[in-house]
Formats: sequence, structure tokens, C-alpha cells
Amino acid sequence: MGQTFIPAVFYRGGTSKGVFFHARDLPAEREACDPILLAALGSPDPYGRQLNGMGGGISSLSKAVIIGPPTRPDADVDYTFIQLAVDEVVADWTNNCGNLSSAVGHFAVDEGLIRARDGETLVRIHQTNTKKIIHSRFLVANGKAETDGDFVIAGVAGTGARIRLDFLSPDGAVTGRLLPTGNSVDMVDLGGDGHFEISIVDATSPIAYVDAASLGLIGSESPDQIEAQPKVMDTLEKLRRCAGVMMGLASRPDQVGLQTPRMAMVAKPAAFASLDGQAYKAEDFDIGTRMMSMQRAHRAIPGTGGLNLGVATQVPGTIPNRLSRPANAAGEVRVANPSGLVSVGAVVRQAGNEWTADSAVLFRTARRLMQGEIAVPTNAVAHSETKLRRYG
Repeated sequence: MGQTFIPAVFYRGGTSKGVFFHARDLPAEREACDPILLAALGSPDPYGRQLNGMGGGISSLSKAVIIGPPTRPDADVDYTFIQLAVDEVVADWTNNCGNLSSAVGHFAVDEGLIRARDGETLVRIHQTNTKKIIHSRFLVANGKAETDGDFVIAGVAGTGARIRLDFLSPDGAVTGRLLPTGNSVDMVDLGGDGHFEISIVDATSPIAYVDAASLGLIGSESPDQIEAQPKVMDTLEKLRRCAGVMMGLASRPDQVGLQTPRMAMVAKPAAFASLDGQAYKAEDFDIGTRMMSMQRAHRAIPGTGGLNLGVATQVPGTIPNRLSRPANAAGEVRVANPSGLVSVGAVVRQAGNEWTADSAVLFRTARRLMQGEIAVPTNAVAHSETKLRRYG
């Protein structure tokens, strides 16, 4: 059958990498897109390495982005995110990636989708998965997005030009409510595995939080140490699926998808060493977290995860609020994760009997790694109506 070559760009955005496509180069129907995206990333791979595609064998490296013209007057581009499972035939369109959001503005400028003057540029992004608006601010030099700079983010070697991401009205991205159950804390009965308090917060994406101490952990363990405890991983997955039912995403735990909601452990500040060996004292940060993504312990922190946690720490009564030190005067908290520290900000207020978030802020860097055409088996696009160049 040969191969089909599709124009694409490979980006690092924050602590994630993904393949970026123009909407014009892919089918409009999701069912036709899925086999193309899975093939491009190399999924499913029973060996868990995605050697036959552009993926990297873990959730943060198995992602795709589609950019198209805006369908809202308050946006410059539409941005759709797809999470591809590594070892399963799963293309999940239900959520956003905060890290890859940082590369969307760069793509829009560098691909000529918008005109930008040199200096600081604002790109207004319509995030179609969550139907929210993101404002991306970054420097442009000689008509292209600037990548050189002195900003450092945990989990990425070297430095880059800072990107400011303002997620507007991030609450209720999936469920329509900041606290989907109406409660700051809910109790989950796992039968013989015990009873657990969880806090379910939907800001930029839904996350269920549990106190690491309730699982017998300190909260400063490395991803490998967490995954080496099957009972802990099994309990976290059961809690995640129960949370999905409680927030109305499915009627039964076994119907809850792999990506949404995410599950996170949180803990009071305690000294730890990051994956690069740097030592941190408890006074260096305000709250610790270890987040799960696609049933694996994340080696850094998802961008939407950091944003969600920044909001959650400001909502009275939630587990993150109980365990975190107060935010600083700018409304920011310092979050410890396996790769180091990240600062996140949020503006949260009470509206009647409910809490709402006006905005959440994240700082990232991004870099274009490759541009050209990505090869996928022609049979992956055989049933689509897209006008693609075919070789072979």
C-alpha cells in the first residue's frame, strides 16, 4: 500500500512533545482522523515504545495537535488536542494539554496564520476540547516566534524564551462547574481497599485529588517508586474511575476513559530530590504533587494539572487547600513535582453558593523541533476524503 506523507511540525511545548497539523491537511471527521494520528505516533505498541512512529512511549510524548481558522470572534485560531494511548487503540479528544498550549501561538505566527509585529505578541486561542479561551503572550523577532531566552522550567534542559499563558474562565472546562459534585471533599468507599477522601476540581481539566498520606506515602516519591507499588497504582486508578462517575462522565467506573479525569496525590511540603538530582527544602515550595497520566506516574506535571492545582489550593476546604501554604500576594503557589518546581497563579472567587475561577496563569517555553512531512501507512487514510499526496 505504500505510505502517505502529511505536512506536520514537531514541537516541544513545556514538558511535552507533540505533532502539530493544519486542519486543512486532515479529515474533518474524528473517526477518519484517529487512525492517521495513531499511526503517526506509532500506536498501539505492545512493547510500549512507539518505535514505529513519532511517540516516545509515555503520555507526555504521545500527543497530537490540530490548528485551524478561528470559529469564535474572540480568537485568532482554533486549537484541538488529542491524547494518543501508547499501547491501546485510543485517541482521546476530551481534554486539553496545558504544556502543548504553549506552542500553539508559536505555530500560528511561524506558519503565517496570523501577522505579528516584532516585540511582545498576543495570540488568542480557542481551545476546542474545553471551549475555553487561552491568551498566549510571547516575543516575536524578525517575524518569527522567539525561542532564545533565559527562562527555565523544571523538567526541560536548558533555557528558552518565556511564554505567558492566561487561561480565561478555566472553571467547568468539562463538567460546567468548578466543583462538579458541589462539594469540596467527597468520600469514596473502595470496599476492602478502604475509604478515601477526594476533592474533584474542574479547572482547565478535571482532576481528583487525594492526600498522599492516606495511601501511606509521603508525597515526595519518584515516579518509579510510585509505580513499583502495584497496590497504590491500583487504588489510584480505582479512585480516578470512581471520580469520573461522580462527576457524571460515565455511569460505571469501567466506562471512564483513560485521560479524563486525571488523578493526583498532594502533600504538605517535605524535602525531596528532583529527577536531575537537585535537592529542595520544604520551605522552597508550598505544596507537593505527584500526578497520574494515562495510568502512569507523570515525570513532571501536566500543564493543565499545574493550573488546576493552582486553582484548587485557593478553594476553601479542598484537600489541596488544606495541605498548601497560602498563595503569595500575586495569587501564586509554588508546586513541587518530580522534575522540580513550577509557579502557578489563579484568581478565584465565590459567586453565590459556588466557587468560580476567573483566570489561571502558567509560564512555559516552547521550541520547534522538526518541520516537513510525516509518513503514515496509506491504509490509515484509505477511508478518508482528504486530498493528501500519496507515495509508494
